Amino acid sequence: MKSILQIKKGGFSYIDGTYVFQNIDFSLNKGEVLCILGPNGTGKSTLIKCLTKILPLDEGQILLNGLDISSLTNEEIARKIGYVPQSHYSAFPYSVQDLIVMGRAPHLGLFSVPSGTDFELAYKAMETVGISHLADRPCTELSGGEQRLVLIARVLTQQPDILLLDEPTSHLDIGNQVRLLRLVNNLAKMGLSIVMSSHFPDHAFISSQKVALMKEGKLVGLGSPDNTVNEQNLKEVYGINVKVKAIEDGINRKVCIPII
Repeated sequence: MKSILQIKKGGFSYIDGTYVFQNIDFSLNKGEVLCILGPNGTGKSTLIKCLTKILPLDEGQILLNGLDISSLTNEEIARKIGYVPQSHYSAFPYSVQDLIVMGRAPHLGLFSVPSGTDFELAYKAMETVGISHLADRPCTELSGGEQRLVLIARVLTQQPDILLLDEPTSHLDIGNQVRLLRLVNNLAKMGLSIVMSSHFPDHAFISSQKVALMKEGKLVGLGSPDNTVNEQNLKEVYGINVKVKAIEDGINRKVCIPII
């Protein structure tokens, strides 16, 4: 199967030459979810920003459908890749509907205004993530979980092939975490390819087919959740003892339990 997104020997450094990450290699196929796990400060967020050319690589290359993204315009990338940051705050009380339709910007001319079709796509995105009832609500009056869903709906109106989610469950309660992970699963079933970063190893067992383990800016594990998220690797990455247990009783999923 041909990869839709691929990074080869990727590296990014600060001006002083200190590398945030280096020698990163992985690929993403259509409809696949890749979960990037690792401790704070290991370079997960920076890597995701590089995948959408917000930050340029210093080494290696990123291929989007076989084309080096350094040769593509921001508009061309935005038509293929949707990016949801960890947090976003709007100082202006746009309605949810108006904020979401802004996702159509990569498909509009400089002086164009959204058409009826653009608003239909915005409504469809709201229905997909389950926030149609919030259409007229000012975005400044939303909870953290609602804001995260609005951002996802906005990038869905871009009609991307790839979705990049930076810590999508951060600051969410357990109910909203589960709802968001279900949404990730549903979007993958619809054909989207998804890269998401997380602090929670359990999320890899819930919503991914592939896992990348990062430590100090390097990949120390890459593969399926069952083969990669194990006690030895988690101790190496996080520096603590973790038990990985299989839960049966109709759940049929592994869970990670830190040993305190």
